[in-house]
Amino acid sequence: MSPAGCSHVNAFKVDNWKQNLRVIYQCFVWSGSAETRKRKAKSCICHLCGAHLNRLHSCLHCVFFGCFSKKHIHEHAKSKRHNLAIDLLYGGIYCFVCQDYIYDKDMEQIAKEEQRKAWKLQGIGEKYSMWEPTKRELELLRHNPKRRKITANCTIGLRGLINLGNTCFMNCIVQALTHTPLLRDFFLSDRHKCEMQSNSCLVCEMSQLFQEFYSGHRSPHIPFRLLHLVWTHARHLAGYEQQDAHEFLIAALDVLHRHCKDDNGKKANNPNHCSCIIDQIFTGGLQSDVTCQVCHGVSTTIDPFWDISLDLPGSSTPFWPLSPGSDGSVVNGDGHPSGATTLTDCLRRFTRPEHLGSSAKIKCSGCHSYQESTKQLTMKRLPIVACFHLKRFEHSAKLRRKITTYVSFPLELDMTPFMASSKESRMNGQYLQPVDSLNNDNKYSLFAVVNHQGTLESGHYTTFIRQHKDQWFKCDDAIITKASIKDVLDSEGYLLFYHKQFLEYE
Repeated sequence: MSPAGCSHVNAFKVDNWKQNLRVIYQCFVWSGSAETRKRKAKSCICHLCGAHLNRLHSCLHCVFFGCFSKKHIHEHAKSKRHNLAIDLLYGGIYCFVCQDYIYDKDMEQIAKEEQRKAWKLQGIGEKYSMWEPTKRELELLRHNPKRRKITANCTIGLRGLINLGNTCFMNCIVQALTHTPLLRDFFLSDRHKCEMQSNSCLVCEMSQLFQEFYSGHRSPHIPFRLLHLVWTHARHLAGYEQQDAHEFLIAALDVLHRHCKDDNGKKANNPNHCSCIIDQIFTGGLQSDVTCQVCHGVSTTIDPFWDISLDLPGSSTPFWPLSPGSDGSVVNGDGHPSGATTLTDCLRRFTRPEHLGSSAKIKCSGCHSYQESTKQLTMKRLPIVACFHLKRFEHSAKLRRKITTYVSFPLELDMTPFMASSKESRMNGQYLQPVDSLNNDNKYSLFAVVNHQGTLESGHYTTFIRQHKDQWFKCDDAIITKASIKDVLDSEGYLLFYHKQFLEYE
């Protein structure tokens, strides 16, 4: 498209085009009121195939809705010579002659005005506040014209952390959090609006920590203020004894969650829902289905989770076989030599149906009496960052020990087999891969691995973090060294951090 923009919009800009465009945005795109949302749900279907989805577009020249994915809107545009259509989900305007989404200043202004009206009707106000530089910031920008270019070999963001006395458990989690992409983007764009005293707010301290990590300084950072705040808000972690990195992660997320405020003001009407940055990134939904063995009635509950703790072979808990008659061969696309356990095996065990037994009968709402039942856990909603905790430390009345079983974990992970929606595809705990493998919504990439070396009584934590696509580094307190992908995948693994490959636009 030429710098002048699309020339084909002029054919649309006749008579009452502005009012017509406003009506389309009000009724079929932004739909601020309940009435317009009902109208959109009823009327916005493809006029050729009747589908609601497949990137529905509306012709701007006549009343016609068509699928973009199946090219039904393209067929209409070609036969009627109607060159412009509007995306009913995002409001973008597509030109079939230019074969691209176009920008027109007048149309964009109308779109923004109608979007703000819709937000106001929904009672959510401005979703995104515009940033305007202050006089002071303009002055700083004029006097600091230098820009830092991020290259493939750039090491900005890599910084060691001084061990303040058995604080490697904290340092390894800080490294994982500071390399969580969406968390980094949140803090580096000054999104946190503190409503506490800044000297007691852990979110403010994390914001300062991100500034330190991405300042370009190479000397190790001393996280004494972070340690002090952790001791203040999570007193069970206070002291100089070695603590559990997994316990610190959960405590840190809990305090950050409590200190975060929803940028849109107070929490939503649902008291169990919070849209703070921690919940946006780390919170998923775990579905528990309890099935009565007599009437086969199902009782379902959904609980939020920040991480998934997985049992390992070698623990006192009986470990479920990989699959019926498994001998370590390829299962669900995961090949592992000599029968080594994989992360997929652990997840398959976690989501298998479990018979609760006669000693744990539940009162069935269908039978109105106590009956034996089975329980199955699946993922109802996946978080953006999935954290897997391999239960290597076993504490029981009889023994305390570390489980060193090797677990093979992949660089890329597909969580589709463990979704609640995939339960129908299971047979004897085995997932049957669907023919349509183009769905990428549930695919993840590994970006951090926390490891524990040593014994239960005396050990040390380190972290592997991914800096760029295939560049890995080992963070050992103040020392950071280059690592290979083989180093990462051959490591024992205690906490595994995966990030979604594709994010839905909101």
